[in-house]
Amino acid sequence: MSFESLGLSHNIISSVKQLGYLKPFPIQEQGIPVILSGKDMMGVAQTGSGKTACFVMPILEKLQAEVVQRDRNIEVLILVPTRELAIQIDEVFRAFTTNLKREVRTMAVYGGVSINPQMKGMLGVEVLTATPGRLLDLINSKALSIGQIQHLVIDEADKMFQMGFEDELKQLFALMPKKKQTTLFSATLNDKIAEINKILAIDPIVIEIDSEDVHIDHIEQIAYHVTSETKGPFLRYLIKENKMNQVLVFVSSTRTADKLVDKLIKNKIRALSIHGQKSQGNRRDHLDYFKKGDVQVLVATDLIGRGIHIDALPVVINFELPRSPLDYVHRIGRTGRAHDTGLAITLLTDEDLQHFGVIQKKMGKSVEIKPTNEVNLHGY
Repeated sequence: MSFESLGLSHNIISSVKQLGYLKPFPIQEQGIPVILSGKDMMGVAQTGSGKTACFVMPILEKLQAEVVQRDRNIEVLILVPTRELAIQIDEVFRAFTTNLKREVRTMAVYGGVSINPQMKGMLGVEVLTATPGRLLDLINSKALSIGQIQHLVIDEADKMFQMGFEDELKQLFALMPKKKQTTLFSATLNDKIAEINKILAIDPIVIEIDSEDVHIDHIEQIAYHVTSETKGPFLRYLIKENKMNQVLVFVSSTRTADKLVDKLIKNKIRALSIHGQKSQGNRRDHLDYFKKGDVQVLVATDLIGRGIHIDALPVVINFELPRSPLDYVHRIGRTGRAHDTGLAITLLTDEDLQHFGVIQKKMGKSVEIKPTNEVNLHGY
């Protein structure tokens, strides 16, 4: 099945092609037509299954045809449990807005940072991705209203309850209009998810996606134990000492991507970044330079990295771990393609070790973790 067959306009399809997506994931094949139809939906799928783009594309499809009103009434609300997920989802929305008929303003809000810039930037926002606590703070400060939302998305709904957001969710639901389209995503179906459906008075179409089989037998995996201070120098050591001429490095945020590129360039390593904050032309050029060998290192976030396809890419490095084991597999799967051999390297601090243990267990493979304390990093 192609993206064109899902009912998306050429504006969205243009962004799909520019981002390098070749064909829809199963959740997208089944979910996009449902969301476009205006029906409520419950998607049961793991992180890394393509669920974010599953709701981003049809929501933007609908919004681009509407007349914009620059006020503080939010049109689309995405509720998420964590700051990191809020930022990631907002990046996906921004990446898909390049070719729309009109500008669609998006924003992510979350706690742990000053609320004042978020309050000031709220005017004219149509798509808001928010953590529950900060959203309530903004509503109480009269910075925005969710009384007229047309589409509600709750992502990682199961984690919402695991992290204790039940009371906040009930408060927010009471402020929303009864008539709206609701899309929920969860890794599991349980009583708490059923309770959300009951409170919202919805009977959603349920789409359940099994985790995909993973084939990574042709990829050699190595992990190195580093400290936060030595991680950057050790990355440069690996690239220089092993004379790596084409290496794809994965990070978790656009900010880290750009900072890492700056450090690599200062150390005479030719590098560029590619992520959702870059323009479509910029992303295309940077990928072309990398494929041609004009730069040694391409630093990518998961959003863009998923669509990168390079024949015989020799090395992938995880500078930071992804949130989900499936994302890890998608990352290292950029190498070792078509039964070629490939090398995947992961850099781990003490804080990463437990999560990497979960990744190994889910992957069904054990990865040797090598010490680096005796490596001379002077000059790197």
